[in-house]
Amino acid sequence: MTQTATARRTTRRTLKPYAVGLVVVTAAIIGVVHQTSALSFSDVLRSDPGTTATEKDGVLPASVTVFDDRHPGVANLDTDLLKALREAATDASANGIKFYVNSGWRSPAYQTQLLRETVAKRGSEEEAARWVATPDKSAHVAGKAVDIGRSDATAWLSEHGAKYGLCQIYANEPWHYELRPEAVEHGCPAMYPDPTHDPRMQH
Repeated sequence: MTQTATARRTTRRTLKPYAVGLVVVTAAIIGVVHQTSALSFSDVLRSDPGTTATEKDGVLPASVTVFDDRHPGVANLDTDLLKALREAATDASANGIKFYVNSGWRSPAYQTQLLRETVAKRGSEEEAARWVATPDKSAHVAGKAVDIGRSDATAWLSEHGAKYGLCQIYANEPWHYELRPEAVEHGCPAMYPDPTHDPRMQH
């Protein structure tokens, strides 16, 4: 056997344990990612509550509009959603209507805080699920949802929003809007009664 052949055989024997180790490590990583991507309410509530959310987490002061880029809760929204909101708000202003943002983008920490508060307010995880999603499922954390105030603005969007692809998603949340581009031609899809009926919220 030549020296080169011996080296090849030795390399193969050395690589086998390395390859097995790599497979084990990869499987462990996949398991961790899977666990992280399917957080239950109980998982979140058992986690470290952390500090109180601030403006950098998406908390908004009163009277912020869809044009207020200086606030992360607005600036971190999905660009297409923000564009549609601003187009709609510009047209609605002709009727003296302003689109205020009660809540837009949220950090996972802020979403967790809201979840804790809602469980305390509503009395159970099951009831809280009708109003607040876990951070891994929230469209707000993804920057894909906005809660619009006030009632004149939500009434205007209810009538005209589809023209801009802006749709109310949940029947129990007349303030919660998301972008559905297909709505421009086909109208908004049927609303879910509440988030617990939304397939995106299923774990």
